[in-house]
Amino acid sequence: MWRVNWTQLSLILSPMAKAPAPLDPVRVQLQLKVTLLEIRPPIWRRLLVPAKLRLSQFHTVLQRAFGWTNSHLHAFQIKDDSYEAFYPESWSEDFPGPGQRYDEKKFHLSDLLHAKGDWLTYEYDFGDSWRHKVVVEKVLPDAPSKTITCLAGARAGPPEDCGGISGYYHLLEAMADPKHPEHEELINWLGESFDPEAFSIENVNFLLRSIKL
Repeated sequence: MWRVNWTQLSLILSPMAKAPAPLDPVRVQLQLKVTLLEIRPPIWRRLLVPAKLRLSQFHTVLQRAFGWTNSHLHAFQIKDDSYEAFYPESWSEDFPGPGQRYDEKKFHLSDLLHAKGDWLTYEYDFGDSWRHKVVVEKVLPDAPSKTITCLAGARAGPPEDCGGISGYYHLLEAMADPKHPEHEELINWLGESFDPEAFSIENVNFLLRSIKL
C-alpha cells in the first residue's frame, strides 16, 4: 500500500525549503574571495568585511583592494539584476537586461549573500569590462562588525584604461620585451613602474583602514 511521507512532502511544498533566510547583519562578518575573471595567473584578494556593508561601501573596498581609481562606472550583478550607483539622468533610459536595476546604496551585502558558496559579480569599467567573482568562503557570527581586512591576495590589479583583458596581456608582452615596437611607448604611457606580480597586504590594509563605515 502506498503511503505518504508527510515530512518529506511538507519540505517539498514549503517555499522556505529552497530559499535561505537573509542574514542578520549585526555582528556578522563575511570572508570573501574576490577573483578577477579570465586572467591567468589569477589576480585575487581574500577579504573580511561586515555583512552590513552597503554595496556602495563595498565598491570602495574593492577599488582599494585591487588598486583601481574609481574613474569609471561599475555594477554588482546577481542573476539578471544589477545594483549600480544611481544617476537620474541615465536611469530614465530602459534597462537593457531581462532583470531589474537597483540603487546600490539601498542594499547591504547581507541582502544578496546569505551563506557559504553564495556569489555575485562585480564589474568595473564597462569599456574594459573588469569582471570580478565575489564568493562567500565563510560566514562568521559574533565577529567585530566594523573590521575591513585583507587576509591574503596575489598580483597587482591591471592599470586603468589598458584595454581590458586583451590590452592587459598586450601590455605585459610589450613591457617584457625591450625590442617590442611599442615597448617604449607603453612604458611612457604607464608613467610609473608597474610590476604585475606585486602585492602588498600591508599597503592594501592601510588603504582599507581609511574607509568610514
